[in-house]
Amino acid sequence: MPAIIQVEHLVKKFKDITAVNDVSFEVEEGEIFGFLGPNGAGKTTTINILCTLLKPTSGQAILNGFNVTTQQNQVRQSIGLVFQDPSLDEYISALENLQFHAFIYHVPPRLRQNRIEESLKMVELWERRHSIVKTYSGGMKRRLELARGLLHQPKVLFLDEPTLGLDPQTRNRLWEYILRLRQEKKMTIFMTTHYMDEAENADRIAIIDHGRIVVLDTPATLKQQTGGDIIELKTANDELALAELKQRYQIEARHDVGGLSFEIANGAQFIPTLVSALSIKILSISLRRPTLDDVFLKLTGRQLRDQEAGAREILKDQMRPMRR
Repeated sequence: MPAIIQVEHLVKKFKDITAVNDVSFEVEEGEIFGFLGPNGAGKTTTINILCTLLKPTSGQAILNGFNVTTQQNQVRQSIGLVFQDPSLDEYISALENLQFHAFIYHVPPRLRQNRIEESLKMVELWERRHSIVKTYSGGMKRRLELARGLLHQPKVLFLDEPTLGLDPQTRNRLWEYILRLRQEKKMTIFMTTHYMDEAENADRIAIIDHGRIVVLDTPATLKQQTGGDIIELKTANDELALAELKQRYQIEARHDVGGLSFEIANGAQFIPTLVSALSIKILSISLRRPTLDDVFLKLTGRQLRDQEAGAREILKDQMRPMRR
């Protein structure tokens, strides 16, 4: 069976900014596929192309057998989308929001009521269906957007930073709904995130930076690329400790505001040796297993940024005329 999403050599330019730079990948039906990267990396631009909100500069994308440039209506019928930015009408009720969505997506009238009830019950908002959306909390609004995206039973559900700005408890609850949805509906889910714990839910992850896919694999395989345990330490003189680690152990440690960190096999066995042999006083030391943040740092040479407001605003300003 062909992949439900096929992307070949996709490029998107905004004047002198290349937001997506020769990106190719496939997504299998029923898969949770993640784009991991900072704001400004090209995640949202790629999703906007796949959802027909932007036209690519070059390259091709096929979704559910339809070309995203020449068969836009068929693509739109095949997808659900939870935007990064709020997109609900806050001055009408949750029920009215979903009724309008069912109408514009041509959900048959005989099915609308059952679909709306099923979607709202799944995200535990049925009892608040008559409430004006403006009275909802941030978490409730995200759950309502998820319910709306499911209403026409799409083949692919796009989640663009679905839990951005939510507290950890609400984020976890929302992911319970998403994972249950994947299990019950066998739906393909394409999500973008810069939260590491969220990326762990994906079957495969494409790490994207500066518009290019750096690597694509399962979370477990990606974390194996770090080469061992992560040791973090703070010393009385980190600059001297950095030099001593390189000279004595051939360790290339990284230096940031929190101290030093480096990768090493069998870290638990190495720590006693380091503590007894290092001539610089150690103020603190810890050992942990690698995370996807470590993978990103290793592959790009820098840490995953939480915000790149400048780049994001430039792209949003240039994309605004294209929104429908």
